[in-house]
Amino acid sequence: MKLSVDHITLFVLRHMPILLFIGVFVLFGLLSPRFFEYQSLENIVKQASYIGIVAVGMTIVLLTAGIDLSVGANMYLSAGIAGVLMQEVGVPIWIAFPACIVVGVLFGAINAFAITRLRIIPFIVTLATLVAGRGLGLLVTGSRAVPYPDELIRFGASRLWGVIPIPVVIFAVVVILAHIFLKRTQLGRQIYAVGHDQEAARKAGIDTDRVLKVVYLLCGGLAALAGFVSVTQLGVVNAGFGEGDEFDAIAAAVLGGASLFGGRGDVFPGTVLGTVLIQMVGVGLVFTQIDLYLQPLVIALIILMAVWLDSLRTAQIEIRERRHIRPRKK
Repeated sequence: MKLSVDHITLFVLRHMPILLFIGVFVLFGLLSPRFFEYQSLENIVKQASYIGIVAVGMTIVLLTAGIDLSVGANMYLSAGIAGVLMQEVGVPIWIAFPACIVVGVLFGAINAFAITRLRIIPFIVTLATLVAGRGLGLLVTGSRAVPYPDELIRFGASRLWGVIPIPVVIFAVVVILAHIFLKRTQLGRQIYAVGHDQEAARKAGIDTDRVLKVVYLLCGGLAALAGFVSVTQLGVVNAGFGEGDEFDAIAAAVLGGASLFGGRGDVFPGTVLGTVLIQMVGVGLVFTQIDLYLQPLVIALIILMAVWLDSLRTAQIEIRERRHIRPRKK
């Protein structure tokens, strides 16, 4: 079968996340040979782990054509409450950790209620809860840095079988469970259906409000988990904790192939590649000695490019797929 230009273009568009990942990886490796060292690659994956967990939740939200701008504030509030419980109240770790996740899920429940019951669009709802959550976190912590116990820091620095960093293990488990959930369960398939066409999904008998509730609850819980994992590496929750992480999560999901228009994307390999790509760019800029003050600008341009490529890719894939639909023979 002879490949046409349209077939090649469609292949490139469909596999753009993988091709972009390979291109950036090779580029930074050529610019700085140290980039290819095992320690550098391990650090990239380890540092990407907590953003990856947030990005998994963000991907699930984006699949419904929604968005959650409040994940960074959620991380700060949930991790801050857990830290206060352990340091000031004397609550043991085995209680503080579930409390952290519960706070994150409740945060997601507020978003879900406003979106499904009050019928406010996700962008406005999560923008409001971003501000409210950050303010509540500052109130709970008193704007102070809240340290975590030493045993949690040691846990974050430990390795499974002495090889794989624990944050990477947690990220991998989240990815596997999310992938199975989206690809192998009825609710997972309904998430794609709602994102593709919410009205059509409703007419088909899908409880779209239930689907959206589950989505935002999952995103809230995963944001809280990501906050906890991050603190086990940093050791402390400060006033700037989680700030801006929502944009990295969105960029990672979109760079991994998730569409802002819903119904398209996957956690593996998509979100995993996007997450590692974001971290890889940050580390690569350090290795290539790009001015420290220019690095946020470069990251912002990458996010802008990701959104633009997503819009272009979605439109072009639809056009080219329609071209290759063969009419039914009478």
